[in-house]
Amino acid sequence: MPSFDEVLKEAGEFGRFQKRVFFLLCQTGITFSFLFASVVFLGQAPDDYWCRIPGAAELSERCGWTLEEEQNFTVLPLRLGNRSSSGECERLDVVWDASISCASPLAGYGNHSTGNLPLTLCHENWMYKQPHSSIVSEYNLVCGSAWMLDLSQAILNLGFLAGAFTLGYAADRYGRILIYLLSCLGVGICGIIVAFAPNFTVFLIFRFLQGVFGKGTWMTCYVIVTEIVGSDQRIVGIVIQIFFTLGIMILPGIAYLVPTWQGIQLAISLPNFLFLLYYWVVPESPRWLLTRKKGEKALKIMHSIAKHNGKYLSPHYSEITVSSEEVSNPSFLDLVRTPRMRRNTLILMYAWFTSALIYQGLVMRLGIVGGNLYLDFFISGAVELPAALLILVTIDRIGRRLPFAISNIVAGIACLITAFLPEDIPWLKTTVATLGRLGITMAFEIVYLVNTELYPTTLRNFGVSLCSSLCDLGGIIAPFLLFRLAAIWLELPLIIFSILAVVCGLLVLLLPETKGISLPETVEDVEQLSRYDMYFIASTWVGFPGGFLLQLYQLS
Repeated sequence: MPSFDEVLKEAGEFGRFQKRVFFLLCQTGITFSFLFASVVFLGQAPDDYWCRIPGAAELSERCGWTLEEEQNFTVLPLRLGNRSSSGECERLDVVWDASISCASPLAGYGNHSTGNLPLTLCHENWMYKQPHSSIVSEYNLVCGSAWMLDLSQAILNLGFLAGAFTLGYAADRYGRILIYLLSCLGVGICGIIVAFAPNFTVFLIFRFLQGVFGKGTWMTCYVIVTEIVGSDQRIVGIVIQIFFTLGIMILPGIAYLVPTWQGIQLAISLPNFLFLLYYWVVPESPRWLLTRKKGEKALKIMHSIAKHNGKYLSPHYSEITVSSEEVSNPSFLDLVRTPRMRRNTLILMYAWFTSALIYQGLVMRLGIVGGNLYLDFFISGAVELPAALLILVTIDRIGRRLPFAISNIVAGIACLITAFLPEDIPWLKTTVATLGRLGITMAFEIVYLVNTELYPTTLRNFGVSLCSSLCDLGGIIAPFLLFRLAAIWLELPLIIFSILAVVCGLLVLLLPETKGISLPETVEDVEQLSRYDMYFIASTWVGFPGGFLLQLYQLS
């Protein structure tokens, strides 16, 4: 009986059918990036707000004040008499009732000089000129509650983490396309509930669930695309990352055109319902069907693929080799039970953690350049496009491992140099830091591809989901690591980033090269792949740089 890869080669490894499915599933990268980065626009700090004095609403209505007039009566005395107070987190410790004069509401407190007006902390009754522009003004996430905006993003990352475990496991057990469609439905429904959440608690609960389902759509679509193409076309996984970057570039345009946070939330959530139409055009992964002993269904799908690609399967392809590996419910122990699988899993987990930590750390460190938030955000996304292009140019020529290692090492060296560059040449400091971001973006995108290629079909979705969960952990830790260490020394985070990146670059050299090799179907395939590759690993570490050059020659 022919193997799956033999049948796929005759049916077409990247024909019209795969290109159509690939393009459709790539749209998931755009919507996932919306969810990933939406907090920047959902949580914009309000331009102008102040703490309202008790009774000010009734007095303002009675006196016919405009918002500007009420603000002047409320805040101007604070700014004149108490220059340290802006009226945002403090208010006058007074109550305005029916006896207060419309012309001079503070006249009754004349026994206090302008510099000694009584003040108190504000706990509620904030007034915003644009009350529904962001979740900050919607739920009063200002002053002492400002940390709750960071909590909302941490909750989303926790959702990603939970989704990696639960839906990654479910996709390996119940099927890729089923979990993908359910996840798209979940993202859409939860997104609508988030937009109309009556309070911040409900907002957080469904923000978490949206993260769970969002991770399910992203990881599952990536695995489907990788499993239906030939070994020489698996770099399509890198192209999906380009669509993620396109989403980052589109998001500020949506936020610019839609004035309220509810509108933005709906605009980035509703497109997920369109993906439910994929039920009729995207089939189940034939590789997964084979691991579940469903060879007939897999063969039927292969005939459909061949037909769409304008090819014809030979009559002797009446049956496909079914994996002889015992199918069971995947667990973490399956990923570390054998020596090569254990090594691959631990290195990949570290690579995911490091990539996310450094990537988000560098983004936060560079911050917004200044000026227009929408334009700056667009430019920050455009900076990532060269990373994918560099990968596409190099990955099929010299393989996965060397670009993976070099990108990490370049990122680490760039961080180290940036830390010791003088402050009086900011353009050079920014340029080198951007080079570090380019390097870590390349590493971030390559780890997706390598992770998929180093696990057998029976464990692929679970393995990718589990390892990538360390990405979410890195995303949660990044802001705390950055700001706490920066308080000690501004450049200390860069030193930590450089050490983590260089160590990662050296460790990934221990991974097997997967360029041009069929996806492993069983754990034994992974073990054999690693044993075959040990010669190249040895040539890297023994006789460097001669062995390193030999490896370059062997892989080219």
